Amino acid sequence: MAAKPARGRHAAAVRQADVEARPAHRAAGAASRHPVVHAVPAAFDGVIHERLRLAIVSALAVNERLSFGELKRLIETTDGNLSVHARKLEDAGYLACDKTFQGRVPKTEFRLTAAGRRALEKYLAHMEALIKAVKS
Repeated sequence: MAAKPARGRHAAAVRQADVEARPAHRAAGAASRHPVVHAVPAAFDGVIHERLRLAIVSALAVNERLSFGELKRLIETTDGNLSVHARKLEDAGYLACDKTFQGRVPKTEFRLTAAGRRALEKYLAHMEALIKAVKS
């Protein structure tokens, strides 16, 4: 079987040639239609950015502690989803999980760590900067 030609490199070279051959006034007009925002950092905190993890961190930001059941009802998720996402936050150092027993019944409580609070504040500041840049 014969190797396929490298279309990707050729296509990139053609696009670059098109850009270089474009008149300056057209190139400037294209740039003004699609402004590049430099003030907003390029990446979100991937640990917090996921919907359920953001919900967990947000709920714990306004509640000192929440039990597993309380948090599950509050963010309307399943046991498995809450366990997986809480573990991810715990591994990142954003969440503390305290396990105790009341009689013979296990009780799991979650609380936001100082690192988790800082990460949420940084995430929210990033979102605010993005919103501000888009509205400008």
